[in-house]
Amino acid sequence: MSPGFVPAAGRAALSLYDPVLHLTMREERWRPAVASLAGDGVVVEVGAGTGEQTLLLASAASQVVAVDPDREALARARAKRGADVIDWREGMAEAVPVDSGTADAVVMTLLLHHLDREGKAAALREAARVLRPRGRLVVADWGPPRGVLPRLGFRALTAIDGEAGTADHAAGRLPQLIADGGFTPPERHTRLATLWGTLELLTATR
Repeated sequence: MSPGFVPAAGRAALSLYDPVLHLTMREERWRPAVASLAGDGVVVEVGAGTGEQTLLLASAASQVVAVDPDREALARARAKRGADVIDWREGMAEAVPVDSGTADAVVMTLLLHHLDREGKAAALREAARVLRPRGRLVVADWGPPRGVLPRLGFRALTAIDGEAGTADHAAGRLPQLIADGGFTPPERHTRLATLWGTLELLTATR
């Protein structure tokens, strides 16, 4: 793994990751929207983790390639019901094991805040590389926290995941980083308060 990468849930036990997100992240409000925006073509999910988003993507897409560097997370994902239709691959966001120009959509959910500035830039360049012309990037990740509880939650998240990854999100720099990575200026579809911060759903076109 690259030195700028922080695994899912920071250093907490991976077995707690899915239950904690179910309880704190209002997933029913944004995960279906991510799948809808990704569409029904060839979808590459980078940072698939334990596969919660991946399974929803597979319900609509013609093909899903799910990439993650964490072998334990991928093992949990592969064991879930419906996972057999997904092409699971071990790999880093900065070196996605997918051929150039083959994806209709690239999805990154709760990935980019695990990467430092250099890692974000590399991951976004890789997303642009694997996309076909006019392909779509779909990102669900943290924006500037709004409200008392999201601000407090984001402080806790920063303590877990590290300021190197979260600082750009807190400052609202993610849309510009996406544009700098080879995409159109992102469109914001959702801004959702959660116990960990304010989640934003963004799309951009290669």
